[in-house]
Amino acid sequence: MSVALINGQPASADDLRALALVNYGHFTSLQVRDHAAQGLELHRQRLVAGTRELFGTGLDFDSVRAQMREAVADTPDCTLRVTVFSRSFDYRRPSDDYAPDVLVSLSPASPPRTLPLTVKSFDFLRPLPQIKHVGTFPLFHYRRQAIASGFDDALFADGNGLVSEGSIWNIGFWSQGGVVWPEAPALRGTAERLIQAGLERQGVGQQIRPVSLAELAGFEGAFACNAGGIQPIAMIDETPFPAAYEGMARLRAAIAAPLWEAL
Repeated sequence: MSVALINGQPASADDLRALALVNYGHFTSLQVRDHAAQGLELHRQRLVAGTRELFGTGLDFDSVRAQMREAVADTPDCTLRVTVFSRSFDYRRPSDDYAPDVLVSLSPASPPRTLPLTVKSFDFLRPLPQIKHVGTFPLFHYRRQAIASGFDDALFADGNGLVSEGSIWNIGFWSQGGVVWPEAPALRGTAERLIQAGLERQGVGQQIRPVSLAELAGFEGAFACNAGGIQPIAMIDETPFPAAYEGMARLRAAIAAPLWEAL
């Protein structure tokens, strides 16, 4: 699977040079099934807001959506990524005005992730956490360190021990029949927002509040969520959690509820 379009045209090596060398831009990723996806409006909001913040200009999402449709024309099931960058961006003059370019690329569909995760915490907060930017080096570096220590992935906390987010996922905790979401600087994921809306429709209580690493043993369960779905967390550092608990069925129902919209 090698589809990569820039502004609707097949991408060349020269087209991708700026993205590879300058590494200034932002993106969103979504699962596509039968040419449809969940939460398209959330992805639109993310792309428009990121383009405004990084490039100071708007983004024609109708055009982006047309490019997405073109990219998946022969691939109904896939992982689709939309990256916004600028081939003309010059790091020596970052404050100049640059027209954004749109890269639409495909990779194989991601199957649901169901195996429980073990995660190791690190003191780290992403710069500009509200943007899903292409500066992913520290995310993968800490993930690599976690794996080297015998864990599956990395969880981030601020210098005061407050939980923020995982390497490429958000985290939530099940407590007394509801969900506690950490209040901290983090990328607010599309899956997180879909789950929150789904739980609200079910009448499941939710809180957004600071969550300390020191209080983790008091929760009944923990989970990770991103575009790949929901995954139970079996351990954070030395604190274990059950892989199956009352809330997991509620969570899976919440993420399954949103309609799949045709691209």
